[in-house]
Amino acid sequence: MTVAEHKRKSAVGPGAAPKPDSILVPGFRAAGIHAGIKKNGARDLVLVTADPPARVAGLFTQNRVQAAPVVISRSRIRCGLCQAVLVNSGNANACTGEPGLRDALALSQALAGRLGIEEESLLVASTGVVGERLPAANIRKALPALVRSLRADGLLDAAEAIRTTDAFPKLAWRQSVIGGETVTLFGMAKGAGMICPNMATMLAFFLTDLNAPAAALRKLLRTGAARSFNRIDVDGDASTNDTLLLLANGRAGHRAAAIGTRAYDAFAELLFPMMEELAGMIVKDGEGATKLVEIRVQGARSAHEARVLAYKLAGSPLVKTSFYGQDLNWGRLMVALGCAGPAFRPGLVDISYDGRAVVRKGVSAGRKAEERARPILRKDRFALCIDLHAGKGAHTVLTTDLSHAYVTLNASYRT
Repeated sequence: MTVAEHKRKSAVGPGAAPKPDSILVPGFRAAGIHAGIKKNGARDLVLVTADPPARVAGLFTQNRVQAAPVVISRSRIRCGLCQAVLVNSGNANACTGEPGLRDALALSQALAGRLGIEEESLLVASTGVVGERLPAANIRKALPALVRSLRADGLLDAAEAIRTTDAFPKLAWRQSVIGGETVTLFGMAKGAGMICPNMATMLAFFLTDLNAPAAALRKLLRTGAARSFNRIDVDGDASTNDTLLLLANGRAGHRAAAIGTRAYDAFAELLFPMMEELAGMIVKDGEGATKLVEIRVQGARSAHEARVLAYKLAGSPLVKTSFYGQDLNWGRLMVALGCAGPAFRPGLVDISYDGRAVVRKGVSAGRKAEERARPILRKDRFALCIDLHAGKGAHTVLTTDLSHAYVTLNASYRT
C-alpha cells in the first residue's frame, strides 16, 4: 500500500489505533466543534481543560514571524500552570498586527470568564492561513456551545478539529505503571506542510495525569523534541504558529517525577516513543508525499556537521524529486553533500539504500549493486545511509519525496 492509499484508508493515523472508548485521561476534558472558521463546515475550534490545573511546559516556533497566539502563550506559560487550552484551525492569526493580538486576547478573556478561571492560566494556539483576521465574532458566538460540549471522551473530536490539510487525525494513547500507579498519556498533533526543524511541527499537545514539576516537564519536552519533532522535514519551512505543549495534572498520585528519579525515567520511556510516533505521522502525511525516507548521515566529524548534511539532503528538491521518480541517481546525493558546507573526503563516502550499497569510497559499487538496490525506491518507506568515514558524528532525519501533488496543493492554497 502506498502512503497516499494509507492516508485515504486511515481513521486515526498510522501506528495509532486506540479504541474510541479508551481515549480518556483522568482530569482532562475536551471538545471540538465547528465555529464557522472553515468554509466546509468541518470542526475548527478546540477546548481542552485540566482539573486540577496542570503543570505545563511548552516549545514554540523559532521563526521570527510569530503569530499572536504564540506571543500570548509564550508569555503565559512562564507561570508553569495551565487550566485550559483554546485552539482554532483554519486561520493562523499571524501577520495580523495589533488587531490580531487584540482578537486573541479578547477571546481568551471571554472564555476564561465563562470557565471561571484566571486568564493567565489559559493558553491559545492557532493554525491555518497566514495574513487574515480571525473571524472573532463567529468564535465568540461559539464559545457557549464549545464549553457545553466538553466531555472526558472528547479528545477524538479535538484531534479532528485541529486538522487543516492533514489527511487524517494524528493521535496516540498509552498507559504505564509508574511508582505503583497507572499513568495515562495522550498525544495529538497536526501538520502536513511547513514542516522543518525550527521547532518543528505545526501543533502538538500531550496530556497526562503524571505528577511532575514544571522543570521536569520542560526537560522532558526539550529532550523529546530533539529526537522527534526536531528531526523531520517536509518542505524546509517553519510555521509562524508552531506550538508544542505538555500538560500534567498530577491525578495519578505517585511521588513527584522530578528530574533524576525513576518515575521521570519511566515516563520518558512512555513519552519519547509517542513523540517519535506522532512526528513520523506528520512526515508520512506530508503534503503530496508518496514516500517516507529515513536519511542517516554517519561518520561525520561531529554531530553538528552530520545534522547539517542530513538536512541538506532532506531539503534538496533534486534529491526529493529523485525519490518521487524512483530514480537511483546517487550523484544528486554527492552534489548536495558537497555544497552543504561541512568538509569531508568524497573518496571515502559510502551510500546505501536499506543496507544495499550503491557507492563505495565515492564511486559506483557497480551495475549489479545498483540493480539490486533499484527496487527499494519503489517502496513507500526506505532508509538512506551515507557514511563519511571521517569521525563519530551521526544524525537521522525523516523526510518525504517531492511530488506534483505538493506543487498543485500549495500553488492554490488560498484560491
